[in-house]
Amino acid sequence: MSTNPSANEPGQPAHNGERPITSVDLPTPKIALAIGAHPDDIEFGCGGTLAKWSAAGCSIHHLVITDGSKGTWNPDADIASLIVTRRLEQTEAARRLGGRSDVTFLDQIDGELEESMALRSAIAQHIRVIKPDIVLGHDPWKRHRLHPDHRHAGFLTCDAIVAARDPHFFRDHGMPHHRPSHLLLWEADEPDHAEDVSGQVETKIHALMAHASQFESTMKAVDPADLERFANRMRDRLRQLGIRASRPAAEVFKRISDL
Repeated sequence: MSTNPSANEPGQPAHNGERPITSVDLPTPKIALAIGAHPDDIEFGCGGTLAKWSAAGCSIHHLVITDGSKGTWNPDADIASLIVTRRLEQTEAARRLGGRSDVTFLDQIDGELEESMALRSAIAQHIRVIKPDIVLGHDPWKRHRLHPDHRHAGFLTCDAIVAARDPHFFRDHGMPHHRPSHLLLWEADEPDHAEDVSGQVETKIHALMAHASQFESTMKAVDPADLERFANRMRDRLRQLGIRASRPAAEVFKRISDL
């Protein structure tokens, strides 16, 4: 059993506050790219931050690596239908955050993600095409994490940034290299950066509610009362994280700059 009770909470788990928050609120980027393992991971991990930046004029982009095909507790589910549903839910969630409707899906099989060179190339190429100032993704070094896709997605993101920034990686892309300014990793054990999302808490929750297929399995909600309890947990969690940054509400990350 994990010694960290929040190890497998999605996105913005509770923290004991031992490591101080040393920076708050990066300048609004022109372009931001969030990379998630599954549909809904981005909304859990950085939905408030993306909503804030979008409202300030940032172009936000979603890259979802897997198809979400194992995202149900129903053993008799129609998997092909679930994949379509989760794609539609993710597109709507991105729209609710103010993002682009053409979310990019890499359609890897949920639960079977691997750190292949082909995927590293695909993500690096996407970074070179989008040219984000800031990339956001899973922290692959989180301790006691059970879901392998989150680990692999985090390492793929980090490795793809290295490949995208250097001109001699994947020269077959036929395009200039691109170096983002910052990488923000959610789910970090030792976050050191916070983004004030006090004006975007309800937008984040609204985006999460687009993922109706996940109400039972991820949000532990099977009726309206459960959904309200889930929303209140999100509000309370963001408020608690905000205390660490002396803000009304916050999302926290491990910040890696000077990429």
